[in-house]
Amino acid sequence: MYVIVQLLNVMARPRKVNDNAEILSYALLHLEKERDAIVAKIAHIRSQLGGRKPTVVAAESSVDAVEFPAKVRKPRVLSPAARKRISMAQKKRWAAARKSTE
Repeated sequence: MYVIVQLLNVMARPRKVNDNAEILSYALLHLEKERDAIVAKIAHIRSQLGGRKPTVVAAESSVDAVEFPAKVRKPRVLSPAARKRISMAQKKRWAAARKSTE
């Protein structure tokens, strides 16, 4: 009976963090490879859709490995007449708001 209890104590010993380190490092390596493959596929699909062309940074191992260059936009130019219409509409809204609070 003592031998059985002794064997159960040996078998029921909890694992330490160091015992799992190898397993966890392998799992982490595998997941990083999967993530890199998925990021590459996303970049390929985006390039097929057109628009901005992605730049893949192979040295980095992060989710932000696919970067898009900033698109330079021209500032929108409003005509003086359009600015006047916008100004008058805003003044009308403010007047209505002041009138309703009084």
